Parts: sequence; structure tokens; C-alpha cells
Amino acid sequence: MSATRTIGISTPISESKARIWTGRILTALVALFLLFDGIMKVIKERHVLQSAAQLGYSTESMVAIGTLLLACTLVYAIPRTAVLGALLLTGYLGGAVATQVRVGNPVFECIFPVIFGVLVWAGLFLREPRLGALMPLRKLSDL
Repeated sequence: MSATRTIGISTPISESKARIWTGRILTALVALFLLFDGIMKVIKERHVLQSAAQLGYSTESMVAIGTLLLACTLVYAIPRTAVLGALLLTGYLGGAVATQVRVGNPVFECIFPVIFGVLVWAGLFLREPRLGALMPLRKLSDL
């Protein structure tokens, strides 16, 4: 069951329950992972602190970074502020990429935050049809 709405002048967007629920589930999974990561930083979990030390971060900075991650994730999880949250998380994850590159970690560890950034935006794109008007995806046959 799919419906079509228009946004603005006459940009049609497609809404389906499956698309919206896929977006909600993807968003929830990403948010749960980020919440877990933020909480582990705030409670100073031993393994997190060891990894942080290898990356050049102090215990105090990890608590601040964890608090920042929790705040950004909370903003992302609230539907009304989700786009702002996705922008904030994109910045946060960009910092994670920079840290991994700076210490010379393997490629997968450097692109893992990028993959998460894509998942953040994919979940939002699927559950928020109005983003389609801002970021239209076209078929090759339409080009």
C-alpha cells in the first residue's frame, strides 16, 4: 500500500508503510548502537578507556565525548529534531574518521564511522519522505 504526496510546488514523493517502518527500524538500531557506545564512554568502561588511550584520548575527554554522543543521538532519535541530529552525528562521525586516520589505523577502522554515517542518513531518508525532495534519487533511465 503506497501513497503519493506532493511537497512544495509539485514534487511527488512516495510513502509506503514498509519504507517508513524500515527507516524506523534502521534508525532504532543505529540509535541503540550509538547510545550503547556513548554510555560505555560515560561510565568509563575499561576496554573503552584502553582503546581511547591508544588513540591519544584521556579518561576525562572520553566522558565529554560520550556525553556529546548521547546528546547528538537523543536529538537524532526525536522525530521533530532528527535532521539536526543527523547533521550533528555526521560531524561527530567525521571526527571519528579523522582520529582513525591520524593514528594510522587500517582502512576498515577508518571507514566504519562513514558506514555508520550512511546508516544514520539512510534511516532518516526512509522514514522522512520530505528528504526526497531535497535529495532526489533518480533512475539511470531518467538521466
